[in-house]
Amino acid sequence: MEVILKQKIEGLGDRGDVVKVKEGYARNFLFPKRLALPSTPSQRRVLEEEGRLHVVRDAKFKQSVQAVAEKMKGLSCTIVVQAGEEDKLYGSVTGHDIAKAVAEQGFAIDHKQIVLDEPIKKLGVYSVSVRLHREVEVPVKIWVVKE
Repeated sequence: MEVILKQKIEGLGDRGDVVKVKEGYARNFLFPKRLALPSTPSQRRVLEEEGRLHVVRDAKFKQSVQAVAEKMKGLSCTIVVQAGEEDKLYGSVTGHDIAKAVAEQGFAIDHKQIVLDEPIKKLGVYSVSVRLHREVEVPVKIWVVKE
């Protein structure tokens, strides 16, 4: 059975791809979760139009995000934590903590947009990337200081 994917599915394809799957997989998994549509000529036309609209919306969103990224360049945040001997933290600084510190500076971001290469477990200065869009990342300087 041929279906049109409404979003990217690992191992199957990207959004808008027409793929062949078994009928049971489509009927029991893809259709109920609204991950795919039956492949008909009318559905293909509708998906093509949605794809064009999606590209336009994505371009507008990217422009607005780039404006925010310009304002965020050079942003520096301080996070005050408890630390023990040898400047080791009792926990770690998470994406939630960084998002909260950035929000205090006037930028509303989600903790999922924070890209941490490794957990922050010591005092110091760190450069953390904030992914505002899949193509736009902004480095933010994070100062982790002792309480």
